[in-house]
Amino acid sequence: MSIPIYERAVEAARFINAKAGAKRPQAAVVLGSGLADAVQLAGDVVEVPFDEIPYFVSPTVEGHPGKLMIGSLGGTDVVVMKGRFHFYEGHSMEDVTFPIRAFCVMGIRTLVVTNAAGGISPHLSPGSLMLITDHINLMGDSPLRGPNDDRFGPRFPDLTSVYAPDYIDLAHDVARSTGLSLAEGVYLALGGPAYETPAEVRMLRDMGADAVGMSTVPEVIVARHCGLKILAISCITNVAAGLTHKEINHQQVIEIGRQSGARLSALLQGLMSKLVVSDAQVTS
Repeated sequence: MSIPIYERAVEAARFINAKAGAKRPQAAVVLGSGLADAVQLAGDVVEVPFDEIPYFVSPTVEGHPGKLMIGSLGGTDVVVMKGRFHFYEGHSMEDVTFPIRAFCVMGIRTLVVTNAAGGISPHLSPGSLMLITDHINLMGDSPLRGPNDDRFGPRFPDLTSVYAPDYIDLAHDVARSTGLSLAEGVYLALGGPAYETPAEVRMLRDMGADAVGMSTVPEVIVARHCGLKILAISCITNVAAGLTHKEINHQQVIEIGRQSGARLSALLQGLMSKLVVSDAQVTS
């Protein structure tokens, strides 16, 4: 008989906490394609390969190193996933979202998720940073499908304000103070791994999508199920298919992500402590 997912999450959380030592992470950050070096942690940084953590799987995609980092970001203890697991790699939704459940058991209540995405709206060009205000799930599956464990959250979680409005406001405040410009938009998730056809992009635009990618939504759904507050940021790495005459390739995605990393790093450095304080004020 398989071990229930809550017990597996407890084991993974204990392992991570043991590695953290005296650190008590208050937030988690997930770094997407090409963004693995966008966060530079301070203090006595701990590095743990994913394959050492109980029940974590290993990413197979270039631009996802597969390491968990524990350290200080903007004066706040955090855990940072350098890379993530994707549904298109053949992992189950349970595996893709398992780290979020472990973070929940650790007591983390703030999640920052980043990704590389294709820009559909004309105001989004390669290198833009877009705060996700809502999403559309066209991945063909839900990470909450199957039996519900009430220790994580309710059977039917509400996703009305899945991307915390106060976190979005704080991100704009920090961006203005550092001279950054942040867009906003709706992120649409597809299963991948093939990039979209021009006809599909036209359909997605008509559905209300501003950007399209192959991740993030499963983690976000599980995070809300577990009661975490979420800020999600897309790095626009390319213009979606058919909107220019250029073909799309993963090397371009990684390179634009790397170029945008410094701006994302500056934003997160100034933002992290404010997110945690905002969350503490709400829950106190």
